[in-house]
Amino acid sequence: MQSEHALICGPLRAPAPGWTARADAIVVGSGVAGLTSALHLRDLGLRVLLVTKAQIDEGSTRWAQGGIAAALSEEDSPEDHMTDTMVAGAGLCDPDGVTILVTEGPHAMRELMEWGARFDTDPSGSIALTREGGHHRDRIAHAGGDATGREVSRALVAAVHASPEIEVIENALVLDLLRSADGAAQGVTLHVIGTGQRDGVGAALAPAVILATGGIGQVFGQTTNPYVSTGDGVALAVRAGASVADIEFVQFHPTVLWLGPHAQGQQPLVSEAVRGEGAVLRDDAGVAFMADEHPLADLAPRDIVAKAIMRRMRATGTEHVWLDGRHLGADVWVRRFPTILESCRLRGIDPVTDLIPVAPAQHYVSGGVRTDIDGRSSIRGLYACGEVACTGVHGANRLASNSLLEGLVFSRRIAAAVSADELLPAEPMPQGTPGVLIPVQLRRPMQRIMDEDAGVLRSATSLRRAAAWLAEVVRSAPQDVRPTTENWETTNIMTIAQVLVRHALLREETRGSHWREDFPESEVDWQVRLVTHMDAAGTFDSTLEPVP
Repeated sequence: MQSEHALICGPLRAPAPGWTARADAIVVGSGVAGLTSALHLRDLGLRVLLVTKAQIDEGSTRWAQGGIAAALSEEDSPEDHMTDTMVAGAGLCDPDGVTILVTEGPHAMRELMEWGARFDTDPSGSIALTREGGHHRDRIAHAGGDATGREVSRALVAAVHASPEIEVIENALVLDLLRSADGAAQGVTLHVIGTGQRDGVGAALAPAVILATGGIGQVFGQTTNPYVSTGDGVALAVRAGASVADIEFVQFHPTVLWLGPHAQGQQPLVSEAVRGEGAVLRDDAGVAFMADEHPLADLAPRDIVAKAIMRRMRATGTEHVWLDGRHLGADVWVRRFPTILESCRLRGIDPVTDLIPVAPAQHYVSGGVRTDIDGRSSIRGLYACGEVACTGVHGANRLASNSLLEGLVFSRRIAAAVSADELLPAEPMPQGTPGVLIPVQLRRPMQRIMDEDAGVLRSATSLRRAAAWLAEVVRSAPQDVRPTTENWETTNIMTIAQVLVRHALLREETRGSHWREDFPESEVDWQVRLVTHMDAAGTFDSTLEPVP
């Protein structure tokens, strides 16, 4: 497809590394994907350096409410799980990847429990399973009612801390990929704050780099993602020339607690599991509208529900709809959803007696660094796992509660690939000419543009407006922007926004979580994957990859 000059290229403007650390493998990120990758690499006898931009338990995993999907009951099967995943993915799932996800998922869950994770049980002592949108079986395992991510993070962090083979560096923002003369990954540059011996910019060297940096939530102003989700891993890969794919498929969670029209930053999620227990969506007139939208009604896949909510809000002229869980009763709310209950009550809403105002907000991106089924990127020695990766398992729309499972399953495969690939350390080459830095003062305006013009509802007009705004920001960016954490993060957000808008403009159809108002139907010709890379000259090039 037509090439286009990238607006941001070259490494970030970091000073020369002032310290060096070495390991057999570097894992960047401390969510479920990063922590399990480190543990699997440890089990293969490798020395692992795990770096994370905040504290080790501050990633997106700890915020996961619903749970982990896996075929654990006698009434379920990997085949049924695969069917639901493929349907949600709207024709773009990689069947081989999905087969791996659903068949290896139950074993990965048992392994997680061996690492110490404790899931809720039913009266018989078996793991309690519930249902969420898009699932035709009860297969969502949960912990602490609606605190699954917190429990998973607790168990994995404890396992990592108990492993002397894993060194952890916190408060370390990854900047750029280091590469050898033949182009293979050889480590990363990091900016570390407040750890004493390794403060400032340094180099972490290893012939295997596993990106597990999570999603791109802060590209948008209204999101369920924590403040650390600034797309660092995807942006690093783009600057290094790795292929990225499916970035246009941004999932907007349909039921996020509505905090007002000017709300910004991380916003409270109201898990799909609430609807799984029987809550229903209602419009301003009290009409339960999802039964007319999909055979699964309130348990339809996320993109269906989000679009239905947006259409209803437009039709009624309102800024949100209502989630009605009053009939669930106090016991269900206290036992199953204590976190959501507390979050609502802190804001003056009691779900036991009140309707909950909800609206869609950015939640997840199905795309990322393009990998094979063993996590290998297009750069030798660079791997990606979890939300930062595009394995193809999610297609155009992730099935609820498949995200934590993806990290569990593919981290094991990545560790095996690192061992099999016989990677050798080499001297990294000097980095190229520094690229443009975007000052943090432009982050909020950029997020507003992305909310308004590249959010749930998109069109050629809105996307071209966003593209023009982004281009002007970079064209007029001052040359004296200081290399700080906030400015580096803002530059990463801008990098992701460029690719996202480019992909959303190119894909002239509506599919899954990508909704074009000017192309409202799915098209057979677009049952392909958009893959983009940036060459050494700073030029974006996008190609179409067939989907099996």
